[in-house]
Amino acid sequence: MKAIVIGAGEVGYHIAKFLSATHDVIVVEKDEDVARRVDELDVQVLEGNGANADILASIIHDADILVAVTGIDEVNIVACMTAKLIIRSHSGWKETKTIARVSNPDYIDVPVTSRSQVGVDIMICPELALASEVAEVLSSPSAIDAEVFAGGKVQMMEFAIRPDSKFVGKQIQDLKLDECCIVSAIFRKQEIIIPHGDDIINANDHMVVVGKPRALEELGRIFGNVEPHRNRILLIGCGIVGFYLAELIDKDENADLKIIEYNKSRCMEVAEMLENALILNGDGTDVNLLREENIEDMDVVLAVTNNDEKNLLCSLLAKQMGARKVIARADRPDYIPLFEMIGIDMAVSPREATVNEVLKLTMGTGIEKLTMLEGEKAEIIEYTTSRYSKIIGKSLEKVKFPKDAIVTTIVHNDDIIIPRGDSVIREGDRVIVFALSSAVSAVEKYFK
Repeated sequence: MKAIVIGAGEVGYHIAKFLSATHDVIVVEKDEDVARRVDELDVQVLEGNGANADILASIIHDADILVAVTGIDEVNIVACMTAKLIIRSHSGWKETKTIARVSNPDYIDVPVTSRSQVGVDIMICPELALASEVAEVLSSPSAIDAEVFAGGKVQMMEFAIRPDSKFVGKQIQDLKLDECCIVSAIFRKQEIIIPHGDDIINANDHMVVVGKPRALEELGRIFGNVEPHRNRILLIGCGIVGFYLAELIDKDENADLKIIEYNKSRCMEVAEMLENALILNGDGTDVNLLREENIEDMDVVLAVTNNDEKNLLCSLLAKQMGARKVIARADRPDYIPLFEMIGIDMAVSPREATVNEVLKLTMGTGIEKLTMLEGEKAEIIEYTTSRYSKIIGKSLEKVKFPKDAIVTTIVHNDDIIIPRGDSVIREGDRVIVFALSSAVSAVEKYFK
């Protein structure tokens, strides 16, 4: 199989690295220094403009996928459009799937959509996807990650077990979970555990629970152990990501939002567009300003400037000064474990949405959604079964499922089923699977 990646920045490099394990990859990058970095991978590198018709015409034949992820929206869109036009002008050429990364709200107003009329099969706004992901987390005071599956019928939440939690030292079965949710995994330091009822809960464990949203909302209150009140949120940085996030929070009637933005003209621009937020012109690393705004009373502090190092410093200050939960943006993937290692509750990266969509497109049919966890060591995948799926018609106890994977939820019509050994998956069911990345290829065989 053949893949073309336009742009070799952080996102392009990461996608090329992943695809090179299963595809013949060609990377097109016009910056000589950036191209030299990606040359270390097992890929072919071409220096030039990825939207250039001559370059595309020379490489697009027999390509399965083209991913345009430069930092310029128009280049990405034109690259996809040009690729489609070249293919359609040659009868018999394989139809190449195209993905374009964009940030401008003039082009996109949802995290992921299709613009097939202009040659883009999948258009992704990483910044809006990140904002939507963080907004999901804000809905539960004690959650540090959240995702929805099956059109909102199923939710995944990751909870941090604080040292003073009443559950420390108890077994999983002591949680007495609602029958419509299940503990899918425990992240413990560098270890990922697919738990059983007799596994012990330790302080500082991160617990992944999947189930009905209402049941998880109640579980969040148990883990959080806080009285209901208006959510006090401080947002540091109001660029593209910050503004998308501010818009989502501003619509929440149960949230009080303060924004600290360094650029004065940007403050005035944002103030005209947001009805309920308090906009402050200042520096998120200014300790006196943070004290004046009572950062110790904040339920959540969000550091989402365009600078990873500044986000790290803002987050450390917020945590040290008493903020309950701190979420930081980290564009560099190698920074994410560092952020969490030093006590930041959640580090998020805009690149994840793009990577996940590429993974979906290259892993085969039947995949509705894919979410990477723990630095891509584990995945939650939503499959829709077909009549060809090897897993249908058998009770799960008779399926030799990989030991590093678990079927967490089955959605049959509108019924949410937490599976047991005698559960049977049928054609058309949505099946949500938690798996270590090493087991994903074995899991896929059951759904093809």
